[in-house]
Amino acid sequence: MPKTQRTPSRSQVYTADTWDLTPLYKSDAAWKRAFATLEKSVTAFDKYKGKLGNSPKTLRACCDTENELDQLAERLSYYAFLKSAEDVSNSTYQGMVGQFMNVATRMQEATSFVAPEIQSISRAKMDKMLKSPTLKDYRYALEKLLRYRPHILSQKEERLLAMQGEIAGTARKVFDQLHDADMKFGTMKDENGHEMELTNGSYRVFVESPKRSVRKKATEQYYAAYEAHANSLAATLSSSVLQDVYQARVRNHPSALEGALFADDVPVSVYTNLVDTVHKHLGTVHRYLEVRRKALKLKDLHSYDTYVPIVEMPRPNIPYKKAADTIVEAFKPLGAPYCKALKAGLDGRWVDRYENQGKRSGAFSAGGYVGPPYMLMNYNAAGMDSMFTLAHEAGHSMHTYHSARHQPYQYYDYTIFVAEVASTFNEMLLFKHLFDNAKNKTMRAYLINKQIDDLRAVIVRQTMFAEFEKIIHEAAEAGEPLTLERLQNDYRGLLEAYFGPKFVIDDILALECLRIPHFYSAFYVYKYATGMSAAIALSKMVLEGGTKERDRYLTFLQSGGSKFPLELLRDAGVDMSKPEPVDVAMQHFGALVDELEGLL
Repeated sequence: MPKTQRTPSRSQVYTADTWDLTPLYKSDAAWKRAFATLEKSVTAFDKYKGKLGNSPKTLRACCDTENELDQLAERLSYYAFLKSAEDVSNSTYQGMVGQFMNVATRMQEATSFVAPEIQSISRAKMDKMLKSPTLKDYRYALEKLLRYRPHILSQKEERLLAMQGEIAGTARKVFDQLHDADMKFGTMKDENGHEMELTNGSYRVFVESPKRSVRKKATEQYYAAYEAHANSLAATLSSSVLQDVYQARVRNHPSALEGALFADDVPVSVYTNLVDTVHKHLGTVHRYLEVRRKALKLKDLHSYDTYVPIVEMPRPNIPYKKAADTIVEAFKPLGAPYCKALKAGLDGRWVDRYENQGKRSGAFSAGGYVGPPYMLMNYNAAGMDSMFTLAHEAGHSMHTYHSARHQPYQYYDYTIFVAEVASTFNEMLLFKHLFDNAKNKTMRAYLINKQIDDLRAVIVRQTMFAEFEKIIHEAAEAGEPLTLERLQNDYRGLLEAYFGPKFVIDDILALECLRIPHFYSAFYVYKYATGMSAAIALSKMVLEGGTKERDRYLTFLQSGGSKFPLELLRDAGVDMSKPEPVDVAMQHFGALVDELEGLL
């Protein structure tokens, strides 16, 4: 019998396959010295209290101090966070995260007077100050702050809010520890009889198995762990939602949704347009699921049948190096400088590549103003998913790479709304490259099937998540308790609408609402759907256009957070304030379904 494939411990991972954090800090000791500097700087703002309206010079000095300490804090936080992500059970790095959060909370307390004091300056005086060349570098940031005038509280109230900042994240901390460290899913055999651990990372491999009994068992075994912790997970999700509602109310926002959209200056209509437009096209989604059922020759379709490719091909084996080289080749339309920088990062040590025991699940990009734009992966060579995930995270990282080199610190950090455009844009380029180089009809059908599934996962599925968030936050705002039963019932109703009447919804699928990490960052997931919709439009412009279209897109990447997201996207060539981009994306989905039917 073959030996069970075990996930290695962190100490067993090759150094070359891990990220290099020394550009942030050479060692833990260096981090601790820098941390001590930040800790001593907590009182640096005392001298500005009560004086911000005295002159543009004083206000500029305060902004410079905050800018400098924010950069130090960002660097410290990334090092601690990335080290803790390597193994969430490592108490040393969990302790460093805790240390940082404690000081960050104290820094928030120390600066809590800044926003209300600036807000207290009369409009006429502030307008005059903003015209001073002294404040030129901070004018946009200050104008954005002034938008918050109705939502800024008194200095005493702001200080109290800042003091509970660390506590506010408790629900997410508990979820992360339970989900990534404490929950175990056992082992099981794949279609070839090889036994391996079932983890958050390997679950996707099992449900892509061509053997239905493997997919079914993996799903039942995986969700059994969530069922065993269902009440605890429901409590953490409910607590997170209540915290969102509290924060919105204390800030005088009409709702948690409006509070979440305020920072990006995104109207609620963008959110509701997304949900309404996707609902308009759900018939096409249901039609695709029926195409999938017939192609798989199944009597009925379950959730564990929605991941396996419906085109029969050996599952491709794509080692990390091959994936990295393919991605760089696919991104050639973005120009040689873009590709050269990305290749150096992917071949070097921007990426923490493979799964190890205790490593944070999933994938992310986490780059700051200083140091490389790092990427966490749990790369798996079986299938194409990890290659597309790497392309996605590379989009985020190259966005950071460009913005950090073209914007001052206060404007380099772009919002998630535009971040998801850069990541999904790269996925579209990768698909086009693979499709153009496909050697036969079967491979083309396989790729079309994959893109359909990706569009359904990003636009349709994330919209379903977004609608669920809206429903449960509105329930909490109405004073209705978010019990386990309530959460599951609301989620099941959405499953029925989005999957259609012919889809078999197993009871355990309602537990899915308890395992989505993004629900702990409220009203985040809709940006995946709007991002992909914008990316479809922009990638089409770049691929079918010339230097002008490419440069306009690169300018978008270089712009960071120097404008509100809808304005940045309009400059790039797409207007997300209207439902048309989502409608066009769903029409593209329908055209791909038609093409797939023809090829099958």
